Order: sequence, then C-alpha cells, then structure tokens
Amino acid sequence: MTRSRWPLLIVAGALLAAAACDSSQPKPAVGGGPVPAEFQAGEGKFNANCAVCHGKEGTGTAQGPPLVHKIYEPNHHGDAAFQRAAATGVKAHHWEFGNMPKIDTVTSADVDQIIQYVRWLQRQAGIS
Repeated sequence: MTRSRWPLLIVAGALLAAAACDSSQPKPAVGGGPVPAEFQAGEGKFNANCAVCHGKEGTGTAQGPPLVHKIYEPNHHGDAAFQRAAATGVKAHHWEFGNMPKIDTVTSADVDQIIQYVRWLQRQAGIS
C-alpha cells in the first residue's frame, strides 16, 4: 500500500469506530434469535398492537420511537408507565413523533405480556 493512502484509511477507520460507538441508536434486539416460549404471547400481542408504530422487535419506525432504547429502561420508564400509555395515551415528551393515543384493543393483562416481551428484548440488547 502506498504511503499516501494511510491518512485516508485512518480517517475511514475512525469514522467507522465512531459510528459503531454511537449510543443514541438502539442496538439490535435479538439478531433473529428465537423468542423464548414464555414471551411469545407478548410478542404476538406486541406485533398486533404496537409494532406498526414501535417497529418489529421494538426498534422504532417513522411513526413511533424504539422501545428497545435506554430511555425505556425499567429505571426510567417502569412497567406502570407502559400500562398508563396503553390505557390513557401519552403526551409526547422524549421524541418528536407526536402524542400516542390510548390503545383500546389491549387489556391490562395483554399489556403485562407485552411488557415482559419488551423487557426481554431490552435485556437482549444490553438494556436492563
């Protein structure tokens, strides 16, 4: 390799390293691994009621934020916050997606199963 290409390679490597360390982006949840049996009911309910806005495996969409993100870790948004969000909706406060409407298609028990699934996804991504 010629000496003149080294600075370009160093800059390219630094940019790749910086992108890899960007903590503002959610980490991939499970990398396509199987969902354990105890979280599959929650996965189904999440996919039916939440994924349209919050994305497959909670990674977010243009309509809603990622739930597999440090903002939604249990110490910042506890399980009760998810219950309230589904039951009454949420006024936008962390993101620029607009307000979340209440979700009439889920019961409190459904949301409990969804929470268990989301918490599992978060743990898989190193968020706990």
